[in-house]
Order: sequence, then C-alpha cells, then structure tokens
Amino acid sequence: MNKNPIYLVGIGGIGMSAVAQYFLAQGHLVAGYDRTLTPLTEKLQALGAHISDNESPNEIPQNFRKPKRTKVIYTPAIPLNSPLIKFFKSGGFTLQKRAEIIGEISTTMPCLAVAGTHGKTTTTSLLTHLLRESGKKITAFLGGIAENIGSNFLLEGQDAMVVEADEFDRSFMHLKPTALALTSMDPDHLDIYGTPQELTNTFAAFANKVPPTKRFIRQGLDVEGNSFGLESGIYAIENIQTIEGSYTFDFVTPFNTLRNLRLRYPGKHNLLNAAAALSLALEVGCSEDDLRNGLASFRGVNRRFSTRLTTPKVIVDDYAHHPTEIIAVHQALEAFYPNQVKLAVFQPHLFSRTRDFADKFKAALARFDEVLLLDIYPARELPIVGVTSDLLVKSSHGATQRIAKSQLSKKISESSATVVAIMGAGDIAFEVPEIVKTLKKQCDE
Repeated sequence: MNKNPIYLVGIGGIGMSAVAQYFLAQGHLVAGYDRTLTPLTEKLQALGAHISDNESPNEIPQNFRKPKRTKVIYTPAIPLNSPLIKFFKSGGFTLQKRAEIIGEISTTMPCLAVAGTHGKTTTTSLLTHLLRESGKKITAFLGGIAENIGSNFLLEGQDAMVVEADEFDRSFMHLKPTALALTSMDPDHLDIYGTPQELTNTFAAFANKVPPTKRFIRQGLDVEGNSFGLESGIYAIENIQTIEGSYTFDFVTPFNTLRNLRLRYPGKHNLLNAAAALSLALEVGCSEDDLRNGLASFRGVNRRFSTRLTTPKVIVDDYAHHPTEIIAVHQALEAFYPNQVKLAVFQPHLFSRTRDFADKFKAALARFDEVLLLDIYPARELPIVGVTSDLLVKSSHGATQRIAKSQLSKKISESSATVVAIMGAGDIAFEVPEIVKTLKKQCDE
C-alpha cells in the first residue's frame, strides 16, 4: 500500500481504531470521524491522527480532499446516508469497508483467524499472548483491549497475523486465513442473515477457506475439522480443577499431552477459548513450555469478566450482549462466588437483537436474583415500533426493573446483592467508574 492519506469514517470503533493504528505505523497521514470521542480516539490523536466528532464534510482536513490520493475506509456501523459517506461517494473517492482492508492485509503473511458468535476477542487476545511468549513476531487486530499489551492492535512482525473473523455483514469472507478456529455458531445478526441456517451456512463457507486439517472446530459444531472441547474432542481439556481462583487442567492433543496447565481467568467458556488458542499456537510450532508460561501469565481482556471492585460489593464489567454470553457470565459468577446474591445490570444492544431473542434474554437474565435494565442502545439501528427494554421486563422474574442511567449507582448501592454483573456492548461501560466511586465512598463512610 502506498503512503496516501487515509480517512476512516467511524475511526473510534474497536476494529476501525486498530486499522487506524496500522496505517499510522506504516507512515500514512490518518484522519477520521466518530460521533463519540473516547480514550481510543485520544490514543489515535496522540499518535498523530486528526479526529473530529463533527459529521460535516467541512471538517475534513485539506490533505484528505483529493479523490485520486485519499483512501476512504468505513465501517458498516455508519449509515450510508451519513453526510460524510455521501460526500466521498459523490466526490469520486475510493471507498472500502474495513473488512476489505483487513482482507488485503491478511494476504501479506500467514493468517490465523478466530471466528464465532462468542469467544473471538478472548481467544485472539490469548493466542496473541501465547505467540509473543513463544518468540513469534506478529501482527494482531483484536476486538478488545488485551490487558497484556494494553491495546487492540500489535505490530511486531510478519511471522503471523492474528485476527478476529467478524461474521457481521459477512466481513470474514474477505479474509485469506491459513488456519482458523471456530468457537460457536449461535444465532445472531439475524438483521443481516435472516435465518439461523443462513448464518450457519456462512460460517461453514468461511471454514472452507482452509483445508479441514487447518480448522479447529469446537466439539458439537456441524463443521468438519479438528474438534476441540472439554473432556471431548481431538484436542481436549481434561482433569479440570479449580485451585485458588484459577483453573488447572491437562490439554490432550493427537501428538502429546500438556499437563498441569494453569489459567487465571474465570468461566468454563474461557477454557474452551483456551483450547482454541492452544490448538492454533501448536499449529504454528509453539513449544509446550512457552505455552504453559504464556497461559499462566494471561491477564485477559478489558470488559471480559473484568473485576472493577471487590468490596463492599464485587463489580464485574462484561461486554456480554447475547443471551449465551449472559449465561456464561452467570455461570462464572456461580463458580467463583457461590451462594451470594447476584444482580444483573444489562443494557440491551440493538433493537433487532432484543426483538429476535427476547425470550432467550428473559431466560438468561432470570438466572440472576435481581435485574436492572437500561434502555436499548441503538448503535447503527433506527427504533423498531414496539421494541423497548420493556420486552425483557415483562417476564416471570419478579425482581426486574427498567431504570434510567442516572439511577444506576443508587439502585446498586441499595440492592442486597453482593455480586453485580454490569453487561452490554453499548455505552454502559462509561457508567462503571461512577458506580465504583459511589460504592467506595459508601464503604468509607
């Protein structure tokens, strides 16, 4: 790619910001728009990007106004009627989706891709850490902030590229992987796929990009490849024990058994993520000792079961926005905080997802002793008539309330719950610091 200016529409998103960092590292001029300025956009500005939260085309810097020189990258989360998208299209600029750019980069080095409706971010972050601990010089595009590197992007070399294979908008079909893992195929994004079967078919088509011997498929999924699982599969995690807040286990492979591995990351779903990451790491030649050390030193991903406070209440912050993910958070809480009253604070993400999975959301949330619901975070969507958080309030769970954000700290403080899970993929994360501050103050008084 040449050094022409790069303009990113939606530059502050977790995936787009990683692309922006890539181009900044390559020496390009980078600018972009996002409606909300966050620590991610602040980081990009510190690296030299020009960023605006004003969607007017008048805000585009002069260096990015030449159609024949400027490459424009956009995310499908930006509506096509955006003033910026209209300006670039009418001006004869070359526009590409983020997925196309990632696809182009994936052809330049061996590409290890992780697909699935759940588990992608943790698995890719763990795989990135395992490869680094094994001395590999890699490039990584992650869907969250990996705690070990403090970033969603890594550029250290071209031994391998680690990337989340995002199923939204069929983005992963642009990738050119050399090996892949498939963690799950639960129905999601039905606004894109229409039916669960079409989603499954597309995952299978993605898996077919590599030979079956280069696929690592969670046990039980109807896709041919090397299966991995708990107590089952060609690659199997066995002899699981919980010791002092960590899991210890053996990892059985067709070639040998890695014994007495340790993972300090709660939730059995994370053992499955570890199985996927270990399988791919072994595929590229990482040693047993390096994998053991890397697994034990993995610190997780921001907002993936991130503990923000332990007293007077345990506060866990998680990106969970699908019923299966809410269940996984509850199971992890039950394992590590048994016999304690548990409160779920949930911000539904997308009107379509809330509508499509209302009954499953209600069943998942009903596992908690108490539930506080915020209004739906719309993200890229316009409202759908009749679809509000009330769909999830109207359930048999007697301890469910719909509240405003301004009530969060007060309601959590007053709750009898000693363990609180704050969940959602919208802007609920920005409320967590104030909640923690309020509870700490309450503890000090």
